[in-house]
Amino acid sequence: MAPASERLVDRGKRVLALEAAAVQALADNLGVAFARAIEILAGAKGRVIISGVGKSGLIARKIAATFTSTGTPATFLHPVDSLHGDLGIVSRDDVAIVLSKSGASDELFGLVNQLKRLGVPIIALTGDADSPLGRQSTVVLDASVAEEACPETLAPTASTTVALALGDALAVTLLEVKGFRREDFAALHPGGVLGRKLLLRVADVMLTHDLPTLTPDRPMRECVMLLAEKRGTVAVVEQGDRATLAGVVTAGDLTRLMERTDKFLDIPVGDVMTKTPKATTSDELASAAVSLMERHGIMALPVLDGDRKVVGIVHLHDLMKSGAV
Repeated sequence: MAPASERLVDRGKRVLALEAAAVQALADNLGVAFARAIEILAGAKGRVIISGVGKSGLIARKIAATFTSTGTPATFLHPVDSLHGDLGIVSRDDVAIVLSKSGASDELFGLVNQLKRLGVPIIALTGDADSPLGRQSTVVLDASVAEEACPETLAPTASTTVALALGDALAVTLLEVKGFRREDFAALHPGGVLGRKLLLRVADVMLTHDLPTLTPDRPMRECVMLLAEKRGTVAVVEQGDRATLAGVVTAGDLTRLMERTDKFLDIPVGDVMTKTPKATTSDELASAAVSLMERHGIMALPVLDGDRKVVGIVHLHDLMKSGAV
């Protein structure tokens, strides 16, 4: 690496090391005030109102998004807009989190005064516990830093990182207190990868019309045609109204049969089928069906109802396309 490049990398490392040290100091100093803040948040009947100005306002928006996506309704409220009608979103059942490095931003105090008038608990994330904001808050969480990473403290760097980390600590601790589960997260993120894995069911992907089924007495010549037309898997069902699953014939079964004899077209399907095939149900998670197929080298599964009647077929390719993995 060229000397000039090394100097740039070293500077970047110093910034990251300084911010990492600031977060570690935050963790080392976390105390009973944090526990009190969690108790207030957990006991709230309303929403979490999160506010700040400037860079603190940007961090406040991110913290609000994290709370909301982890099961705690939250919203960002700009302190200036709050004094021009937006205060109407605040109720007495809410809790407020207010961010300010100095704790002395003039724009905050109109909002803080209104929150106190409504009896809304205020959790302050500030670098100065003895600031005007700190003195008017219900709980003060120390978000101070020894120094900023930016030369001459031209821009908040370590302080915004610490504030964001502290917001994450509040949100994640609160979700654990509330018993928020992976399934709850998925329900709030249906368009995400985890959401699809935890919400998508076999019923959402399976084929239900014109199913490839034969009874055990039918000749393999009919099965060969179905295997070619229906993507390599045929469900064999018992005769009668119930049509319960008796077995499965796959393209692999046909290949092995052809290796043994060239006179197979009139052999009954029941003599070729796998009699204890793997199967699934319509309410099974699609991701679980994929896991079953991958463990056993299967490309498709019959889908059964409670009486073992074949109600569908689900193919690995379709599951992969659906985002089940």
